[in-house]
Amino acid sequence: MTATISAGLFPVLITMAIATTTGTNAATKYPLAPTDGTVDNYFGIEVPDPYRPLENDTAAETLSWVQVENALTNDYLSRIPFRECLRKQIESNNNYAKNGTPFRWKDGKYYQYRNDGLSNQSVLYRMDKIGAPAEVVLDPNKLSDDGTVALTGVSMSNDGKYIAYTISRSGSDWTEIYVLDAATLKPLPDHIEWAKFTGAEWSKKGLDGRPGFFYSAYPRPEAGKEFSNANENHNIYFHTLGTPQQEDVLFYSDPANPLHFHEIGLTRDERYAIISTGGQGFGNGLMVKDLSNPTSQWIVIEPSQDYENGVLDIIGDTIIMQTSYGAPRNRVVKVPLSAPAHENWIDLIAQPEDAVLTGSQIIYGDRILVYYEKDASDHPALYTLSGKKIRDIKLPTFGSVGLAVSRDYPDAFYSFTSFLYPAAVYTYDLDTDRSELLFQPEIKGFNPDDYTTEQVFYTSADGTRVPMFLTYRKDLKRDGTNPVYLYGYGGFNISLTPSFSANRLVWLENGGIYAQTNLRGGSEYGEQWHEAGTKMKKLNVFNDFIAAAEYMIKEGWTSPDYIVIEGGSNGGLLVGAVVNMRPDLFKVAIPRVGVMDMMRYHLFTIGWNWASDYGTSADSPEMARYLLDYSPLHTIRNDGTPYPAILVTTADHDDRVVPAHSFKYAATLQQANTGDAPKLIRIDSKAGHGAGKPIAKVIDEYTDLYSFIFHNLGITPKGCK
Repeated sequence: MTATISAGLFPVLITMAIATTTGTNAATKYPLAPTDGTVDNYFGIEVPDPYRPLENDTAAETLSWVQVENALTNDYLSRIPFRECLRKQIESNNNYAKNGTPFRWKDGKYYQYRNDGLSNQSVLYRMDKIGAPAEVVLDPNKLSDDGTVALTGVSMSNDGKYIAYTISRSGSDWTEIYVLDAATLKPLPDHIEWAKFTGAEWSKKGLDGRPGFFYSAYPRPEAGKEFSNANENHNIYFHTLGTPQQEDVLFYSDPANPLHFHEIGLTRDERYAIISTGGQGFGNGLMVKDLSNPTSQWIVIEPSQDYENGVLDIIGDTIIMQTSYGAPRNRVVKVPLSAPAHENWIDLIAQPEDAVLTGSQIIYGDRILVYYEKDASDHPALYTLSGKKIRDIKLPTFGSVGLAVSRDYPDAFYSFTSFLYPAAVYTYDLDTDRSELLFQPEIKGFNPDDYTTEQVFYTSADGTRVPMFLTYRKDLKRDGTNPVYLYGYGGFNISLTPSFSANRLVWLENGGIYAQTNLRGGSEYGEQWHEAGTKMKKLNVFNDFIAAAEYMIKEGWTSPDYIVIEGGSNGGLLVGAVVNMRPDLFKVAIPRVGVMDMMRYHLFTIGWNWASDYGTSADSPEMARYLLDYSPLHTIRNDGTPYPAILVTTADHDDRVVPAHSFKYAATLQQANTGDAPKLIRIDSKAGHGAGKPIAKVIDEYTDLYSFIFHNLGITPKGCK
């Protein structure tokens, strides 16, 4: 969607659109959104959807409403006296050098992402050796004037001759692929459009003896509906270098299952193609094909999408893979390619008893690097290829780690981060278990020793024990007046591990507590923890989050007048749902790019992919009623119950959770009788679901979020008085 409108029409539309709300938000004049008389019927349940016209994000009426809403929000924020002061603080906190984890690639050179501080996008460099002068490989800041083109991935051919890179424009999930000559870094003419959820998987011999790469893409979308229409028929193509995209060969398609994702990988020797199928279950199916034999057929390794599966490699006739089949906390198994039935899967590394095995890969020296997660903190370990444990890899404290290792070279690096420590880079000796600090970021004016992080456990409504991290100044007292920023997600098998955010520092520096809770629906304790927050158990997620707020009050940290809640995407759904359930418990709520219409979410872009977690309103009368009973859009109160101050956020290029969710939710909220606290929506332009957002837009967004939060808490930030 493009948030533009002709200058001549704009003033008239503003005059027509502004109206006073009929509820007790009478102090604020909210625009009247376009409406119609739509009423949907779900198994006999009639559900009005009056703001259905807002689903058409390119219609003139919608564009007008967007313009007026943004004008209203900008006017409100501009009146906050400390907004510009806060912007300077957030910008200053972000202005520090950031280095990614180095990795050694197929050409023997070392590559690394770097950002000097406030560059909109990080730049990819390469060196002959660590510490040597570096040359720029790709600078995405030069791909647009405003930093809204993001570099989303790179891959090198196995012979080290070519580099493919993927970009996203304005935060969209749509992907374009380009190619460089690795030696000269000169661009080649190859260009792929309308790819999605894919990289470039290189093949030296291709399908006809010529080099190229495999990729996944959808058919070209209808003009004007690129960011809203449902995506169907995710196909795999092969692109031969030097040829136009229209000559690409369709390698795999499944027209009988148009809602499946298809991702392709090749084994290290490029002999076998491995296709992962997903989109309709918790996990993914697997198929293998021998590319060295033109008549070979696909061998089905896992026919269902009930389990998570990933191939590490195929060595001889043995597949080495990670799976959740028979192991809800995951294991690594050996599977005979000639007899891949489940009963023939043999443990190589068994399911852990007190942790979750979250990742694994074969690395230099025929070793397996395994990632474990215990109580939402990373714990990597090394094994032999025969499955014998070598050692745990020691880390500075609980946090999140990312290792860069390969099959080709002994070099190993890792980055480590936690709530109070931005990502530091270490070298790691695979033989001696020695780590050496290579790069330590420094943020001017911030001393992590003044703060602390602790992990606590609290009890949810049904007696389940839930973990939560608390980060705060060491001198805080439990006097019930500390502001708390409570963050959660709770879905899609995603784990929230410790991470650093420079944007969070203004909160901590002003006496705020950052509370990150690990709700059911995530992967923190394996598939059982995930499943306990899905479909008709989704209420567990909301109860876990509410219990976190109640714990902070019970322990004397805070009170409802000081609690801020925030979440994005599925976390935006979380925030919207719990506000409707317990509006008395929170002072400020920030639902970001949220899934707010649970009755129709599956009808847009890739929303159908979320059915494994949510269920859909078409499944059954029971499922439709369950969704309707918590859908944020449909459960907004209209009886005078005071709501917290709410700032909804979305973006015009969000083709993951389309803006219609937030549009309809905000329009309904503004016309409901929910008290005098502001109910505003911030609609970003040339932005998407969040990934790849330029740092300038990030700073703008967090300036507005924290200005809204502090203002509604009655707090003037330090240094802004």
